[in-house]
Amino acid sequence: MSQENVDVVQQALDAYTQRNIGALRVLADPDMELDWSTSRGWLAGVYRGFDEALRFYSGYFEAFDEIVIKPDSFIEAGDSVVVPNVAYQRGRDGIEVSARSTLVFTLDSRKIIRICLYQETEEALKAVGLEE
Repeated sequence: MSQENVDVVQQALDAYTQRNIGALRVLADPDMELDWSTSRGWLAGVYRGFDEALRFYSGYFEAFDEIVIKPDSFIEAGDSVVVPNVAYQRGRDGIEVSARSTLVFTLDSRKIIRICLYQETEEALKAVGLEE
């Protein structure tokens, strides 16, 4: 089951990069939670349900002409997949920024039920029980 979860997460990251809302909707549970509360950005918060998550996605898509998430690895942890990554973003004025973070995707029956942002990989690993 874990490799299947990794496959779903890879598909979700690809869909996000391609701004494919239809694919994101198919991959996510309608009641999913997007926890971006530790973000240092303007969209920090917790979004409950896919429609609220769509509000978050729309905010990023409006701010950035291009968003590419480059995973460092996919770490399987039961029903979760930990993804240390770097996000490369290009704004409307051509300004390029990058941000390192770790995402934890939690899945149930091949559907994403939660995505949580962590600033540090160690925090994410601890949250899924891989480090103390």
